[in-house]
This record gives sequence, C-alpha cells and structure tokens, in this order.
Amino acid sequence: MTERHDNGPRRPGQVKEITSLANPIIKDIKALSQKKNREAGGLFMAEGLKLVLDALETGWTIDTLIFAKSAKDKPLVEKAASRAVAAGGLVLEVSEKVLSSVTRRDNPQMVVGIFHARWTSLSAIKPKPGETWVALDRVRDPGNLGTIIRTADAAGASGVILVGESTDPYGLETVRATMGSIFTMPVARASQADFLKWRKTSGAAMVATHLKGAIDYRRADYKSRPVVLLMGNEQSGIPDELAEAADVRVKIPQQGKADSLNLACATAVMLFEARRHLLELDA
Repeated sequence: MTERHDNGPRRPGQVKEITSLANPIIKDIKALSQKKNREAGGLFMAEGLKLVLDALETGWTIDTLIFAKSAKDKPLVEKAASRAVAAGGLVLEVSEKVLSSVTRRDNPQMVVGIFHARWTSLSAIKPKPGETWVALDRVRDPGNLGTIIRTADAAGASGVILVGESTDPYGLETVRATMGSIFTMPVARASQADFLKWRKTSGAAMVATHLKGAIDYRRADYKSRPVVLLMGNEQSGIPDELAEAADVRVKIPQQGKADSLNLACATAVMLFEARRHLLELDA
C-alpha cells in the first residue's frame, strides 16, 4: 500500500481517525479487492475480531488494523489495537460507512486486519510419514478454495498446494470461507511442470481423483508413504499429464442420480478417508 495520506507520512504504530471515503489510505485498502494489488503489495484483508486476534497471536505481520468507532471501548478491540501498534502497524478508527465500503458489506465486522501474505515454498515441502497434503489443479471458485483450506485444517492435513493458474487464496471471499484457517494452513503454489518435478523427489504417493482406470477411493493405500491428494479443476477435472503421473487414480462412487460431487465436498471425502486410514494405523 502507498504511504501517502492527508496528515503527512505514515509512522509505525500510528493511530488515525478517518471518516472520509476519499481518504487515500482507504482507497489503497479498497484496492486490495483486486488480485494485482494484493500481489503487488503482498497484503490481504481479514475480517473479524477473533480472527484478527488469532492472527496476531500466531505471529502474522499486520500492516493496518481498522475498527469501527462504535467498538472503540470494547476491551478486546483495545487489545487488538494495542497489539497492532506494538507490532508497528497503522491503526484506523473509522465510521461504519467507511468500514462498509472497505468490506463491501452492509453489516460489516467491527474489526478488519490488513496482513502480509505468506506463501510456503514448494521446495521447502518435504512430506513426512503420516502427512497428507492436498494439491488442487487450477481451482477457480474462491468459495471452494476457502472451504478446502478450512477442511484440510479440520482433517489434520499438512497444507495445500495450488497447481497452475488458480484463484487467489488471499482474496476476500476465499479468506472469509477459510474461517481463519488461512492463518494456520501452509499454502504453496507451483506451475504444473514444477509440481511434477517436485512430486518425483518428494517421496510422497500421489492419489488422484480420476474416472479413467480408477479404483474405489476406499481401496487406495494411504498408509505406506506420505500422501498428496490431487484434486481436479471444477469443470474439466485433472488433465491426462497429471493423472498419468499419479501413483493411483481413484473415484468416489455415486449412489444417487448426481454424476459428480462439488470439488470442496469431494476433497473433504478424500481427506477424511485418508486420515481415517492413518488413525487406524496409529490405533
């Protein structure tokens, strides 16, 4: 974000009151709704007091904390503001009109945090025995991605790898759908070529959901090696090059008239099945 604004240069730990939608800082924050601006600044928005406090307590770097003037005297809001100031962040006390414009909600959360994004390097991922990773090929829907990150967290997975051109995990809709799991789940990204190269040296078994030559997903081996669950694009599924690189291809049998599952639902089924096998092994 740019540091120009109406009261001189931005200072670490500064607290400001803003009521104008035309304020340059507010314009910069609203610009984070576009992926190119998030990428350029390495920043993203997260809503909600608990989520912001959890992020601060787990060491995420805050750039700006925004809170509604009506929430000023609430102890936990004061705690969040103090933590942000101590971390060198800018703290903004704003009108609800300004907060609504920032979040694009009529009834916004009273606290919003602007944080520095974190990406895990694919080369740093070295799957260990008992670990399960989720790899998503060209996932497009923000709600699906956010739900998958949250589900991976709930299932005890180790992280999520985005393969190819995927939706941004730090987009506002995706962050909302993670319900805070964006702050606890490592997320990496890679081209298809880099992912396939990494997969050869990772030591993990890749289990891909694919109809061609597939076995029932319950029959796959999830125990002998760390597992990477490869899930396909919402419309086209997994391309042949990725499917052929998998150790095993599996399918989830459909019992009713629907011929497929939503990507987030299918990923949840796969995750909990893989983790179930490991729990049985531990028992």
